[in-house]
Amino acid sequence: MGEFTVGESDFLLDGRPVRLLSGALHYFRVHEELWRHRLAMLRAMGLNCVETYVPWNLHWPVPGGYRDVQALGRFLDAVRESGLWAIVRPGPYICAEWENGGLPPWVTGEAGTRVRTRDERYLSRVEHWFHHLMHEIAPRQIDRGGPVILVQVENEYGSYGSDTGYLERLACLLRAKGVTVPLFTSDGPEDHMLTGGSLPGVLATVNFGSHAREAFATLRRHRPAGPLMCMEFWCGWFDHWSGEHVVRDPEEAAGALREILECGASVNLYMAHGGTSFGGWAGANRSGGALHEGPLEPDVTSYDYDAPVDEYGRPTEKFWRFREVLADYRTEPLPELPPQPAPLGRSAEVTLDGWASLGDVLETLGGEETVAPVPPAFEELNVTRGLVRYEVHVPGPRRPYPLILRGLRDLAVVYVDGERAGVLTEEEPRLKEPVAGHARVEVWVESLGRVNYGPRFGEAKGITGGILHERQFLHGVRARGLDLDAFPGGVAKVPFGALPEEGAAGLYRGTVLVCGAGDARLELPGLTRGFVWINGFDLGRYWSVGPQRSLYVPGPVLREGENEVWVLELQETDPDCPAPRLLPV
Repeated sequence: MGEFTVGESDFLLDGRPVRLLSGALHYFRVHEELWRHRLAMLRAMGLNCVETYVPWNLHWPVPGGYRDVQALGRFLDAVRESGLWAIVRPGPYICAEWENGGLPPWVTGEAGTRVRTRDERYLSRVEHWFHHLMHEIAPRQIDRGGPVILVQVENEYGSYGSDTGYLERLACLLRAKGVTVPLFTSDGPEDHMLTGGSLPGVLATVNFGSHAREAFATLRRHRPAGPLMCMEFWCGWFDHWSGEHVVRDPEEAAGALREILECGASVNLYMAHGGTSFGGWAGANRSGGALHEGPLEPDVTSYDYDAPVDEYGRPTEKFWRFREVLADYRTEPLPELPPQPAPLGRSAEVTLDGWASLGDVLETLGGEETVAPVPPAFEELNVTRGLVRYEVHVPGPRRPYPLILRGLRDLAVVYVDGERAGVLTEEEPRLKEPVAGHARVEVWVESLGRVNYGPRFGEAKGITGGILHERQFLHGVRARGLDLDAFPGGVAKVPFGALPEEGAAGLYRGTVLVCGAGDARLELPGLTRGFVWINGFDLGRYWSVGPQRSLYVPGPVLREGENEVWVLELQETDPDCPAPRLLPV
């Protein structure tokens, strides 16, 4: 047990000054059997603390109930056993390039733009969530023998709003639910962010990637006293589909880290180890400068982040440069690196031997069909991640007119009388060829990830503005959702048949024979866009647009001998390409 407090200029552990050398590692982005390895890698780099967010939507995806909230407690137990302290950032909003910034879509759909304010309906949901979550945090605080030394109030609120009364309500709620360690806020080092996002009597920290002296000078204008801390030192960055892979020079990043420490500050590397957004939980951003109102930029499945410990848990050049810097600020020799998890024994080809159409998959695993005057949003159908089929009838006889999906979010494959007619996006929502009546139109809309940052946070998915034929709305829309969470438990009921002669959308079933189970990556040549499960574990989204070209398969997912593989292809395949294959990392 111990007492961790915030002094006039330092953090104090039982009255003695301590410097926090922390690194971000999200327990939900790392396979549980690999937590201890990744934590040992952080210690070997020279860190004494680990930071994690908590995604509300992962643990409470639909109104019906909770899902393994205890995972956070197990992770914090692993942190304690690894000899590290812990910083917990429970949100409720977390950003983190995570679907919907961590908020359940049924909450943002219900509360709308009143989220992240003092709206009582929203706060009642938060209180219910915190009541369950704090059972995992409160008993594991340092004054009770656990590793937790700091807990965050919201997250970068000054980048979003100015309702400081909301922050006060959250701080009081955390205290009422048993948090006794110091609270803190984190924001960008700008005046409007610090005035909107900080609270009197609560430690304020700043987030940045460079120019530490200027950032801390801004913080000191707002907080003349208290420990200096960069709560997010952005030592890398994340990637978007169709974009470039982002990297940061290791020497330059190490120099920026040294500058932070020379200021006498504590630091949290964001990310120390990024991991992977398994399960289709990757978020999205809006481009377009400060307003973030431009085209959607969905995040890739890998959250490697160009971090010092890469997606596979290996040390990078940045790891070694950071280790050199951090060693100067540790009094004891740094521990050796733990053994790297074993890679896959040898390459293995995936044999695909069954196929089911998207229609058959929807009939088996989909939710209830809804008939409505206008297309219902994903949130109305309780679809967290996945797709929705909209069906509408074009009356006739009538001449060909343009078909437009107004307010499309995010991507749609359109069929007219059973024939594929085009792929539409938010920027190109109109079919190239006009449609005559009578006609039956099927629109399969996929969410590419909900926005996790900026004023468009919380926006709905689906066809949000209606289906237009010329300028006329088509009413009487049938809609049915297909959520990714339905697959592991229900796929055995799907009626698989022979492979299609031409590469078609649908659910492909197969196997892969593994000799020497271990960390691997899965290549999917000839596939366009979709999701993959191995032994029921959702590896996440693949997409041929890149820059990500393979999916990480944690070794604990695989087993010796035969392994089940399901591939949900949402657009088309090239049957002439080689089969998918597992490769050692």
